[in-house]
Amino acid sequence: MPRRNETETAELQERIVAINRVSKVVKGGKRFRFAVLVVVGDGASQVGTGIGKAKEIAEAVRKGMEKAKKNMVSVKHNGNTIPHPVVGEYGAARVLLKPCPEGTGVIAGGVVRAIMELGGVKDVVTKVTGRTSNAINVAHATLEAIRITRTEDEIMKLRGLVTAENESAEETEGDSHGEN
Repeated sequence: MPRRNETETAELQERIVAINRVSKVVKGGKRFRFAVLVVVGDGASQVGTGIGKAKEIAEAVRKGMEKAKKNMVSVKHNGNTIPHPVVGEYGAARVLLKPCPEGTGVIAGGVVRAIMELGGVKDVVTKVTGRTSNAINVAHATLEAIRITRTEDEIMKLRGLVTAENESAEETEGDSHGEN
């Protein structure tokens, strides 16, 4: 029987979104290091981002993937889109996510597109606003927007209301308990 981590790794897709080369000037010349932003998702509902830093790109990608797997969040769906418009903020970055009709596709820029596609969202319109378009801040803002998204059932439960689906389910449970 394979361990849980082995099966998760086989199902997850990865996408390298941004590579930053950073140099440090020393007596003998310049020393280069890399910071890589990686998005990991299962293509259905789980997605995460991570930043890996190392002297080589391959090592930075590996570190970024490990961090992304630890920072996975669940994407709420309403069919192929998100349940409602939402704005996520992180630092100076703001990301607006809006649901749209089936067949529209993912209308988004690089970082947000990768997160939406790997999160299993097929129809969404997005806009990056705010005072920065820094890829790392945009990724964090997008994940924040995903975290604060609520489904209709979650909102009804928080308000203490009963939806038609929940009401019919309770009635059938009550009937089955009464027959015994």
